Amino acid sequence: MCGIYFSLSTNGSVLPNEETCNLLRNRGPDSYQVHTTQQELSLNHTGQTGAVSVTLTFISTVLSLRGDHVYAQPLVDSSTQSVFCWNGEAWKIAGEPIQDNDTESIFQLFLRATRSSSDAVDREDPVRHIAGVISNITGPFSFVFYDAVNSRLYFSRDCLGRRSLLQGLDESGSLRICSVCDSSSSSHFEEVDTNGVHFIDFEQDVLQNALVSGAVKFNLDAIQTLRWEHKDSTTSCLRSPISYMNKSVPNGTPPSLTIDSCPIQELERRLRQSLHLRIQKVPDPPSTTISDMKVAVLFSGGLDCTLLARLSHDILPKNETIDLLNVAFENPRVAAAAAGKEGATSSVYESCPDRITGRAAFAELQRVCPDRNWRFVAIDIPYTETVAHRDMVKRLMRPHNTEMDLSIAYALYFASRARGIALNSRDSSSEPTQYASPARVLLSGLGADELFAGYARHGVAFARDGFGGLIDEIHLDVSRLGKRNLGRDDRILSNWGREARYPFLDEDFVSYVLEAPVWEKCGFGVPEPSETTEVDYTGIDPEKKALRLLALKLGMANVAREKKRAIQFGSRTAKMEKGRTKGTDALS
Repeated sequence: MCGIYFSLSTNGSVLPNEETCNLLRNRGPDSYQVHTTQQELSLNHTGQTGAVSVTLTFISTVLSLRGDHVYAQPLVDSSTQSVFCWNGEAWKIAGEPIQDNDTESIFQLFLRATRSSSDAVDREDPVRHIAGVISNITGPFSFVFYDAVNSRLYFSRDCLGRRSLLQGLDESGSLRICSVCDSSSSSHFEEVDTNGVHFIDFEQDVLQNALVSGAVKFNLDAIQTLRWEHKDSTTSCLRSPISYMNKSVPNGTPPSLTIDSCPIQELERRLRQSLHLRIQKVPDPPSTTISDMKVAVLFSGGLDCTLLARLSHDILPKNETIDLLNVAFENPRVAAAAAGKEGATSSVYESCPDRITGRAAFAELQRVCPDRNWRFVAIDIPYTETVAHRDMVKRLMRPHNTEMDLSIAYALYFASRARGIALNSRDSSSEPTQYASPARVLLSGLGADELFAGYARHGVAFARDGFGGLIDEIHLDVSRLGKRNLGRDDRILSNWGREARYPFLDEDFVSYVLEAPVWEKCGFGVPEPSETTEVDYTGIDPEKKALRLLALKLGMANVAREKKRAIQFGSRTAKMEKGRTKGTDALS
């Protein structure tokens, strides 16, 4: 995880204010570096010819999780003066796993792409070469790359939007691109669109004169976009890594799904592959006496996160502890309602739905995997603490600004802080103790609901329009993943110097799930297995049925039957104050 800041200005180097610098350092505590360079631009928008010097300022902070040492950024090529800021995890390039540092590998590929086309007559060649490199990257990313050879600036996010990057103009007309909203600018910041690779050609007109003030400002129309095309396209130079969705409907009644069905076996294999990339070779956390743990799970006790924890057990060495981060909030509205009930004595935290399911799933993991030390971290957040951090959470999630955004962000913010009361499964007889997890890698189950039809509206769509309606609803969810909330979540989760990893959103895994017929993913319209089977399939809901059957196969019968619950209701961050606010209402 890294922090990126870039500015393009005619008024010298434009730096972020102290607050933004601190947020960038929070994202990348291992390195902070600034690099500036100059570019001469022609200015002829008003019919007058001339030139103006602009300053390009690059800042990178680094959370080092790849390679054997800290690779400080920005990377600068000594021979061409090209500059690279990278925030991502390139798990594979052209299908081959990267063994060393991914930042250096991507930079060298970009440099090779710019040099190989520097003598070409066709000005489009460098863009196509850069796009070809990006098309071959598997993993989440955002980046800013200055091609000094061809006088271009590239910036982008991956097509699923798993890493944050925002853009905006300040009052003087300087362009800013940043991992977080730069509060030193009063102008609007917006998320960089995930529809393709954006670039600025400095040999074209990128500046404009303000007629009243005479100031020279950046021209937003100068930003060009090379759009993602389908992965099987033979003509496009920027190919999406995501497959088309299989929209076929069954001819008759589809076959039953069981834990021994081929689709469930293949699902397990594919999910293990995705998870293996994300939790192997994680370096030891720095400056800590706890050397037996590196990975934590954002853990509600629900199906998706518990499945990731269970599979992680099979991949990680047995001597490593896995932290299970479970957050619960004091909600005054809920507490007041409970206080009025006779005999209400339970803890406001222990009565939270996610705390109840979290402890139950913790017990099931101990039963199924007794040779692993599981550390359950109960993160209890008093209402006063929620209020104290409100402004910071709102600051991080910007430009998102609704009540629902805030309630979800609260849960992610405090869960990723990872401070609470810890209970070790290998020492359950001892008293729980105060604990702060040193884990720098956080596993999240995000994406499972969209891919495997986990929301109630998927059932509504099937009841209304059958398989066709169900397929359309899943397709809508997947198609808008890159435009929804992953950028917000990245800004929140990375604030504590940790990196969220999403095994369900691995490009190869997403493509595999999309290519599978819908009746192999969920149980709508699929008959129950024969009653003669030795496995008890009762109570397995149709939502995400394939994942539920995989949990059942792995010995987690209770987790396989766990109901879907939104994070803001499970942790009780929704509707903390009395009133009639809706989740879609804008914050004041």
